[in-house]
Amino acid sequence: MENIRTIKGVDEDTWRKFKELSVKNNLRMSFLLKMMVDKFEAEGRNFWKKILSGEKNLTDKEAEKMMKVVFESRKEYGFRE
Repeated sequence: MENIRTIKGVDEDTWRKFKELSVKNNLRMSFLLKMMVDKFEAEGRNFWKKILSGEKNLTDKEAEKMMKVVFESRKEYGFRE
């Protein structure tokens, strides 16, 4: 016998759409959910890989100057140190 799981806070419209996707694609709801989670994880990894290994927007010298300006402005009244 399979374990039954619940998802709290799912509104009726979202649940209906999820069931419709399952039926339209001839998939069990559990398999569809697994596919959705896997895709969400993969897109997140690809997003950060693209961000972190992409082309620089600033030169190292420009970035250093910007960091100095930020550091000095944080010393002003109203900013945390």
